[in-house]
Amino acid sequence: MKIISAYMLLLLVCLVAVTTGVHAQANDTAAVSRGRWTIEGRANKITDKISHKLNLNRAQTEKIYVINEDIVRRMDAVKKNTSLSKKERMTQFKALDSERSQRFKTVFTATQYKKWNDWEMNKKEHLEERMEKKRQKKELKNGQ
Repeated sequence: MKIISAYMLLLLVCLVAVTTGVHAQANDTAAVSRGRWTIEGRANKITDKISHKLNLNRAQTEKIYVINEDIVRRMDAVKKNTSLSKKERMTQFKALDSERSQRFKTVFTATQYKKWNDWEMNKKEHLEERMEKKRQKKELKNGQ
């Protein structure tokens, strides 16, 4: 009887493992098929966040999507350009970010632009804090 119970338990564990793996793979496939990681999908995701955060109207949302799609496409080209040094790549990313900001300025109202700019500054500060913590952890690890 114990042998049958052990086999049943093993079978149950295997079944759960297979089901979980299939479910995870289905989620990954669904995300790709929805286009979440394509250029258009990423531009759409960024646009959705901005649109909700700033309460954009339909015309503004469409213009912001076009800008985001262009910038994401050009950022991908920079990422794929292996001839660029890390510093050159970062310089181009900063230039594209500045261009996006200037293009957004033509679409947003003054209030929306200020809110978006404050949001971006907050994200940058948060990122810098995380990078500083990571640097400190690395120093502690290397110091020991």
